[in-house]
Amino acid sequence: MTVERDTAPPAAAQDHQAPLAVGGAGRVVVVTGLSGAGKTTALKALEDMGWEAVDNLPLALLDGLLHAGGGIRRPLALGIDIRTRDFDVAALKRIMAALRAENDLDARLLFLDSDTEVLMRRFTETRRRHPLAVDLPLLDGIQIERQMLKPLRDAADVVMDTTRRPPRELRADLENLFALGVSPGLTVCVTSFGFREGLPRDADLVFDVRFLTNPHYVPDLKPFTGLDARVAAYVEGDPDWGAFYGNLTTLLDPLLPRYEAEGKSYLTIAIGCTGGKHRSVFTADRLARWLRERGLRVIVRHRDVDPQALPEGWEKRETL
Repeated sequence: MTVERDTAPPAAAQDHQAPLAVGGAGRVVVVTGLSGAGKTTALKALEDMGWEAVDNLPLALLDGLLHAGGGIRRPLALGIDIRTRDFDVAALKRIMAALRAENDLDARLLFLDSDTEVLMRRFTETRRRHPLAVDLPLLDGIQIERQMLKPLRDAADVVMDTTRRPPRELRADLENLFALGVSPGLTVCVTSFGFREGLPRDADLVFDVRFLTNPHYVPDLKPFTGLDARVAAYVEGDPDWGAFYGNLTTLLDPLLPRYEAEGKSYLTIAIGCTGGKHRSVFTADRLARWLRERGLRVIVRHRDVDPQALPEGWEKRETL
């Protein structure tokens, strides 16, 4: 369905057009996103890491909170979404711009997303009502919210898709990004996937390795994954593998420092093959090694590999 909204900010949002002045050094992460995508889980995870978590704070009170006690002395996680009183997308974007402009403040916008079918299932299972579906079907409420929040998703420093990310994985990924005592910087998530199951929704860069010879059709290799030495040797033996991998790293080499220089904190590189089990897994694993050698924090995820098929002792998540 199509939703038309007045482009002029509502009266309640006018109060937030003035720049925010934040005293003192600190860190702020604003957690927003679609209802049911995991904002509560994210805030609890940040609180467990030592962040001060404040949920559903009216935008009109945000300036006072940031000024309290002479500025931000403790890392602050703010949950702001469509339930928030006087919530307005344009106002929140202006607030984020002001926070990012502060010299002594590291401010990030975290957007949590999820597939519509998964969101519908979550609301159905919990029997909770969607904030925008009071007198509408659930699907309509989700679609309206997705359209409303698209500008925030586009402006986010970090987008996390929780469609296939259980709470434990979400918490672990947040720890890699926002753990206290770890200097802010670029974290690269390398994920393998199968095109048969669709593109990862949170991918920034996507590379297709379906042109490589497929181990799936070799009976002795089919049961294994790209982490197996025999499969790795087979894929690497493709006559076009070396040129492709060399060009891939040559492409990424100048891009990574530019992403970091512009303040990007989370970059997802997705490597896809047909089933997400052999070629993409090997390529993702090899690329992750190269990234770690460059001193980057790296998360590795093999989306479409059965955890039982992974080699013993292999950790799904590797960081520097």
